[in-house]
Amino acid sequence: MVDRIKSPFGAFTDARDVVAGHDLTGKVAIVTGGATGIGVETAKALAAAGAEVVIAVRKPDLAEAAVAEINAVAKGAQASWSMLDLSSFKSIRAFVERWGDRSLNLLINNAGVMACPLAYTEDGLEMQIGTNHFGHFLLSVLLAPNLVAGAKAPSQGNGGKTSRLVSLSSIGHRRAPMNFEDPHFRSHPYEKWESYGQAKTANALFAVGFNQRFKDQGVFANAVMPGGIMTPLQRHLPIEEQRAMGWIDENGKVRDGFKTPAQGASTSVWAAVGDELEGVGGLYLEDLAQAKPWTKEAGWSGVMSYALDPEQADRLWALSVETTGAG
Repeated sequence: MVDRIKSPFGAFTDARDVVAGHDLTGKVAIVTGGATGIGVETAKALAAAGAEVVIAVRKPDLAEAAVAEINAVAKGAQASWSMLDLSSFKSIRAFVERWGDRSLNLLINNAGVMACPLAYTEDGLEMQIGTNHFGHFLLSVLLAPNLVAGAKAPSQGNGGKTSRLVSLSSIGHRRAPMNFEDPHFRSHPYEKWESYGQAKTANALFAVGFNQRFKDQGVFANAVMPGGIMTPLQRHLPIEEQRAMGWIDENGKVRDGFKTPAQGASTSVWAAVGDELEGVGGLYLEDLAQAKPWTKEAGWSGVMSYALDPEQADRLWALSVETTGAG
């Protein structure tokens, strides 16, 4: 790959170090799933740089605690929360209606579910792709005018002149491309990792599709692979399975190479504020750099070509419009 975009940071840099030197005064950010894990660390870093941060979450008790934690990171931090259940189109539309015509500068699509048992959303979609992709698709498309308005607004601080969307993918995308014939496992057996892989591929393709449609209006989208981090995302995985996968050893120690939540948030924060990414979109980022193509030797890093394929992205966009009624 020629001229691969890189940051000046390393893979294990904390998110707060990435945002240091950036002034996000006047910027408004939404972080979905911002009450726990890398979501709250992303929100804390953005708030520390002066952004007004709204965490979009579905559990009020966790939300209140997270807002207090975020507001404690810096004097004058402005964090709040709003109810959002990404498995419900009704909840998503209600969130956007409450948001109204407020400008938006950063949309961090961080929330997700991983390797859960077969379940369906209230709109009849398989839970992993329904929540991770279709929910975020509807939210993002409905908020696109707000992001465009944010890009056009007079710039304050030094946080960049464009609006940005960050779509969290995963190395898990290598487990499966999109299955356009049966994305909701209605005619073939459900396998939780195939489902997760498809959903994470969709997250990457969505960044490609969104960027293509909104870059000319000043809104740029990139996908992010945060790395291996122990967070509530693992809630559906028994300890025995985590041991079998080599994530933890027999004594419960996390394997070398895993990141802390603050380190896991760093690539999301770079995607949101990095000067190297001003006016740049449609990429898959990992370890604070543009990812290389995946190879067998790459192990936990790299991106599969199908996850950045513009034709696949267009096909997914069309399916998403049909599924959500937006776009």
